[in-house]
Amino acid sequence: MNLYNYIFRRLLYVIPIVMGVSLLIFVIFNVVAGDPTAILLGKHASLKQMAELRHELGLDRSWLMQYLDILKSAFTFNFGRSWSTKQLIAPMIGTAAGVSFTLVIPAFIVTSILSISIALIAAFYRGRLVDRSLVVVSVIMMSISGLTYILLGQWLFAYKLGWFEIAGYEYGFPHFIPYIVLPGIILVILSIGYEVRFYRTVILDEMYQDYVRTARAKGLPEWMVLFKHILKNAMVSIITNLIIQLPALLLGTLLVESFFGIPGLGGITMHAINNSDFPIIKAMTIISTVFYIIFNLITDVLYTLVDPRIRLS
Repeated sequence: MNLYNYIFRRLLYVIPIVMGVSLLIFVIFNVVAGDPTAILLGKHASLKQMAELRHELGLDRSWLMQYLDILKSAFTFNFGRSWSTKQLIAPMIGTAAGVSFTLVIPAFIVTSILSISIALIAAFYRGRLVDRSLVVVSVIMMSISGLTYILLGQWLFAYKLGWFEIAGYEYGFPHFIPYIVLPGIILVILSIGYEVRFYRTVILDEMYQDYVRTARAKGLPEWMVLFKHILKNAMVSIITNLIIQLPALLLGTLLVESFFGIPGLGGITMHAINNSDFPIIKAMTIISTVFYIIFNLITDVLYTLVDPRIRLS
């Protein structure tokens, strides 16, 4: 199938998915959650105050019209205004996404390079002390709470030693660099344990395939078998994990961005949750859905580049 036709077909699938997500968001926030004016005004608010706020927020309209508003915003990315700050949500998210990218992209690159390299070393020395040590360290790193890394990093490396900024963010390159180094290191530490174990398992699964035995029987050195044959055939699983990790990192940095005062996507989402700012929460839910759809499409296209045997259909 032609690549452009495949991409067009996959993009058509976005329509029913986004419609379904919009319906789910509507049910959760408008039916299950109840009247948000009671949350915004507090328990001592009068019925008149609640009615006025409900009218101001457009919550007194029919459910059909409210659902159509959510559906329209999902395709136009016009999410209206924040309930707490009264700012337009789309520019807020755009600015926050830029901030998150300055933190997440370097952490993602460093994590990917380190984890794949360490997994290759562990696989090369499989069953030996090096391999076992790396696996034990990975499990320990996975077992420690992310909050522990954050608090320890801020107290020891930022407060006591003064190597990094404790919190805050300054816009513009290179002014933001001092503020993202420590949270970036913590993001790497939080991810690398799982990543090393995953990539090690993928590489070891390939090591016992027939083509590997054939390559060894031809007298190829182990390092050549590992890099030229095993790693190449493991790239489909590696790419899948890498591409899916990026939107997860962008939207999953709630703790790190909150503790370090970084105004990224995680930061504004946490602020919206604390202030019951439903429009921002709805917008972030829709955007996360679109992110995953787009990155899944990128993954499928990359499959054909690393493995010619795979055909788009």
